Amino acid sequence: MTSPASSNMSYGSSPTVVLLRAHRVSEVTLGSSGLKVSKIILGCAVYGSPDWFSWVQNEEESIKQIRAAYDAGVNTFDTANVYSNGQSEVVLGKAIKQENLPRDGIVVMTKVRLCSPSELDLYPLQVFHPVSRNMHEHLDGKETEYADTHRYVNQYGLSRKHIFDSIKKSLERLQLDYIDVLHCQEYDVNTPIHETMKALHDVVQLGWVRYVGMSNCRAWQFHIMQNYAFVNHLTPFISMQNDYNLLYREDENEMLPSLKHFGVASIPWTSLARGAMVMTLDQQFALPYDGRIPGGRKDWHNTIITRVEEIALERNVTMTQVAIAWSLGKECKRRATWYSYVLNLLGVRALVINAPATEQLLNALGGMDLVLTAAEIRYLEEPYNSQNLRH
Repeated sequence: MTSPASSNMSYGSSPTVVLLRAHRVSEVTLGSSGLKVSKIILGCAVYGSPDWFSWVQNEEESIKQIRAAYDAGVNTFDTANVYSNGQSEVVLGKAIKQENLPRDGIVVMTKVRLCSPSELDLYPLQVFHPVSRNMHEHLDGKETEYADTHRYVNQYGLSRKHIFDSIKKSLERLQLDYIDVLHCQEYDVNTPIHETMKALHDVVQLGWVRYVGMSNCRAWQFHIMQNYAFVNHLTPFISMQNDYNLLYREDENEMLPSLKHFGVASIPWTSLARGAMVMTLDQQFALPYDGRIPGGRKDWHNTIITRVEEIALERNVTMTQVAIAWSLGKECKRRATWYSYVLNLLGVRALVINAPATEQLLNALGGMDLVLTAAEIRYLEEPYNSQNLRH
């Protein structure tokens, strides 16, 4: 897993101007639901424990930055049971309590599927749970075998048991009575869809969760899960946390049309392309490790990054802000019709941004004010080449 924000480099390239917002961050509704979230959602993968990854902030600094985000107008916070092996949820919960953030005025998102800590954990924090990191990086299809032989049976996946157990642990770590949005972190090929969707519906009925969403899956997988919920009068998904940015636009083919069909909001978590959009090519090539572009860097990747830098220089903004402006510009726009209300709530509604420093967060918020011209958008998109699906 690479740093989502490249903590050893500044967010954005020359010029170093950062657009500070003089007004609060606006809220948008998630798809056709009534839930409102801030247009920039604070990603909490960078908060928890640096023992998880070196770019993760410690607890004290994490709480300061969560407070800074709230003061800047961010009302939505996205974490996961797996981030820092659960410590991200602990830190977010402490920040909410310690900083007296009003529970009714904030939206807390977390995730389920990957393995979360348990009393059976035999591994130190640095090693991780096998189904949270090692499983994806080393095993190539043998994830469940590895996890089960290391005493993680039933502690991962989207089974009814794990969904219930994971949510209970998340609520304890967050010190909350309910979760606003629970996202399923990838599709589970080992659990029947009817079991997963009924379990998600039941945790909503119990009051543990208000809404459910999906993250990182194929369009056909999302389609059959959502369709099953509708046909059987169960709780449907309202949001999709997908991998979508200037360097990876495969979701435009099937996922985004599927989301619009079902009235589901897209809230990408990779708008900055894992840090590739926040620094110049010279800065990136100077780094000892180039892991920002999964599958390897191509010439057309570099062309797009260079064009982002060019527009940033021309507009006197940062590369971060150009990337965010492009992503937010993907909101669905339609002329008024009898169903225009729903259509105008679709497309990319908000962005999950992981910012390991306050100035980087303020930099990202500045991208909300930037509107790219049609010519600039064409210039940024023209070099793109189709590629294999990642999820």
